Amino acid sequence: MEKNQRNVSVIKDTKGRNIVMINDIRFKGKRAANWEDVKEYLKQYVDGVYKIADSGDIVCVGADFPDEYTGSVYTRGLRGTAAKAKANVSQGIPELIDTAVGKHFRENRGGKHQWGARYGWYRFNSTFMLPVYGEDGMVQRYNVFHASLLFRHANDGKMYLYDVIDIKKETSNPLES
Repeated sequence: MEKNQRNVSVIKDTKGRNIVMINDIRFKGKRAANWEDVKEYLKQYVDGVYKIADSGDIVCVGADFPDEYTGSVYTRGLRGTAAKAKANVSQGIPELIDTAVGKHFRENRGGKHQWGARYGWYRFNSTFMLPVYGEDGMVQRYNVFHASLLFRHANDGKMYLYDVIDIKKETSNPLES
């Protein structure tokens, strides 16, 4: 597979909700994700403009996104399955944005982001799934995850994707292939 080729699709669950299906595990590792590789991969999205289908919001991906995604306090605290999920869902950023739902506003209360998030923060929810491979290298099942997409409403009036946080594995039965 080429460096930035993506194998991502959107499917619907039995309740008609969109799930972003990541079909490859690009960022592998027994111990921890290589966040430098993820950061390099994310640079392909910088300056991209996307639309959130549910709300109609137009959002951008700024130059700060790869650094925040891979170096945030949230990311540094991730371990195990959640860390690998965040690393690999980076392949589906456009689809996560498109399928995001549940727009929620929060005022900017911190001084750190007075310029970058002058008009506050927006949080949306999205769902994605990742394959689980067996010893034979074949997909055995898919694990489903929920995540929050965090957008900053900047001084220029635009909304920018800031991070993907609160990644939680669904505890019900995973989807069989």
